[in-house]
Amino acid sequence: MSIAWGITGAGHFLRECAELLRSLKEVDVFVTEAGYQVLRSYGLLQTIQEAARRFYRDDRNGNRAVGRLYTSIYRLVVIAPATSNSVAKMACGISDTVVTNLFAHAGKCRIPLVVLPTDTTGEVVSEAPGRRRVVAFPRPIDLENAERLSSWPGVTVVRSTEELGDRLRAWVRDSGRAG
Repeated sequence: MSIAWGITGAGHFLRECAELLRSLKEVDVFVTEAGYQVLRSYGLLQTIQEAARRFYRDDRNGNRAVGRLYTSIYRLVVIAPATSNSVAKMACGISDTVVTNLFAHAGKCRIPLVVLPTDTTGEVVSEAPGRRRVVAFPRPIDLENAERLSSWPGVTVVRSTEELGDRLRAWVRDSGRAG
């Protein structure tokens, strides 16, 4: 039983998500082009590539690899971190990146999804490249899109990396996998 993990172009939560991903086994990583660039700018690309069983990049047959969802290889899809752009696309049914395709096809295959949007509260303190701290104020539409996803069957929206970690540990425990 494997996890498909999607990474978009978000820096917020990225370092914490990398640590969670490293703690798991049998994880295939799907990265948008923006995600690839952000991983490079945060110095986390090699960490993620080494942690992944397979690494799919948007422009490197990643969309074709999404078809693996139909082979019952994956039992869980995690999209973390998810930018407001990707969350808006998912909420509107747009699937034009490897990660939004992953979301759409996981839903069609009824594979449980866990999404960690970057915009979950009215004020976000985040790490920018160079470990600099920045403050962002999500727009109401960003918060609404995250909330919209949380009402979809099979989709769990988590609001922190701690909550994501709890969900992953429960999934590992309940599926009988060693994490």
